[in-house]
Amino acid sequence: CFSPQAFNKTLAKDNSLAVGFFQRGFVHLQLEMYEEALSDYHMAFSHLRKNPFIDYKQLGLRYVLYAWEVLYSTAAAQCRLRQWQEARVTLDKAVVWRPEGRTAILDVALEQVQDGLFLEPMQVPLGEFFRPRKKEVEQLNSKDFLGKPKVISSIIPNDEYIGFEPLRPQKQGFYEPSADALR
Repeated sequence: CFSPQAFNKTLAKDNSLAVGFFQRGFVHLQLEMYEEALSDYHMAFSHLRKNPFIDYKQLGLRYVLYAWEVLYSTAAAQCRLRQWQEARVTLDKAVVWRPEGRTAILDVALEQVQDGLFLEPMQVPLGEFFRPRKKEVEQLNSKDFLGKPKVISSIIPNDEYIGFEPLRPQKQGFYEPSADALR
């Protein structure tokens, strides 16, 4: 059902996408690849760059990734690896990142870890997809700022002149390059 390949491709294109690491970590947990999941959650947290959250709405994903959610999921991976002490430390760190007055979920999680129970990791809600705005996708098309090259040839038979010269008044009939330009 789950496969990390799509996230691998996404992260190859943008290796600073914290939500990509976050979601790939969830997939790795579902596949019982706990070390990989833990690594992905650490990468997601580092790519938050000490910000309490990243709002991906501007990029077309209706989701806000919070640092405390990444830390909570990190603790879930640590529980699966039976690193109970590390999970407690991570949850204590998550309490610091959680908005004030809303630590009930983390208090329950700390009790579960102390009882040796696994935590269920957080994830982007099902059905949420990254859909960039139409105007941003339209800008992805290549643009030709220089125009198409044009070959201009002389109408003078056997003209071997190659180069550039400043504009000068045209003579009636045909165009002859100046003597200076021919040298």
